Amino acid sequence: MSIKEIDKKYVLNTYNRFDLCLVEGKGSLVKDENGKEYIDLTTGIGVTAFGIADEKWVEAVTSQLNTLQHVSNLYYTSPCAKLAQHICEKTDMSKVFFSNSGAEANECAFKVARKYASDKGYDRVNILTLKNSFHGRTLATLSATGQEHYHELFAPLPEGFVHAKANDIDDVIKVATQNNVCAIMLECVQGEGGVIRLDSDFVKAIDSFAKANDILLIVDEVQTGNGRTGKLYAYMNYDIKPDVFTTAKGLGGGLPIGACVVGEKAQNALGFGDHGSTYGGNPVACAGALSVLERIDEKLLEDVRKKSKYIFDTLSIADGVESVSGMGLMIGIKTKKNVSNIIKECMENGVLCLSAKDKLRLLPALNIDFDLLKKAVGIIKDACKI
Repeated sequence: MSIKEIDKKYVLNTYNRFDLCLVEGKGSLVKDENGKEYIDLTTGIGVTAFGIADEKWVEAVTSQLNTLQHVSNLYYTSPCAKLAQHICEKTDMSKVFFSNSGAEANECAFKVARKYASDKGYDRVNILTLKNSFHGRTLATLSATGQEHYHELFAPLPEGFVHAKANDIDDVIKVATQNNVCAIMLECVQGEGGVIRLDSDFVKAIDSFAKANDILLIVDEVQTGNGRTGKLYAYMNYDIKPDVFTTAKGLGGGLPIGACVVGEKAQNALGFGDHGSTYGGNPVACAGALSVLERIDEKLLEDVRKKSKYIFDTLSIADGVESVSGMGLMIGIKTKKNVSNIIKECMENGVLCLSAKDKLRLLPALNIDFDLLKKAVGIIKDACKI
């Protein structure tokens, strides 16, 4: 049997895979089983921040594999401690809890928020998120997700989550006040919701409201973090500082890792025995993550912003394109043609893209070669033409 046939027979049918089996790659180029080469603008849905088989990442991971691959959180390890230190020093936050995914990082943030409110003596358990948001696929993060179609098949979902309209501060204040919330959680760019950037005034107004009422502000940076939006974390584009932020995807460079990063206000909310993870803070994953974060400097971020401007400027005026949204190298393209047909045509012509609702979604490697990016954008332009 072929790999595709084996997969269809033995892997649970939860993914509508493209008719493509990838076998190897380097940087922003990948090859299928027939040797055909593709420009990768997906990065494993925002994970391989420096592309495939990134040499410094491979070196860091391999070195750690040959030293100590796992010992559990009963013991100290250097990669875990140094990664936490790096994150805190770069963000002026206080503490980090490591997990294995974005959903787990968000679950930790929920626990921080409820424990903080309990410790303060507040009768608050609800967490407010925004409509059109996406926060994960566990039952609790599904409940937090502000899209009803994700809820329909899995009721009853855990209680304790309420939703307000994005970019409507009056609705946020109304819902928060009526439901006595302990935290407000948002994505600065709603990725799975269609790559929609939140308005700056709206985000700042939420920040002010939360601070005035001792409500924790949580920013979900699972997809937007680690340089993706042209800043180290997306909230930095809004000149705010959350009480908690979560991140994953691009942090690990290809290995599973999530992080719940907590600021000074709530740094002591979780204590001994309040939370845990067998694999969280794994030395190999942390070594890889540290090699990624250490290279996300201002020079790279400036390059991300430059590439972003090129994509926005080029595609926003392209034939068949209605609009371009997003931030940095997290881009959504509203097209006149069916997005599935555009993705198929791009794939046929050697470019891999994603979708987000009815938009074409691009998540290229942060360090993608500019000439390669221009070639890919040219193929996308041709596929969008009507």
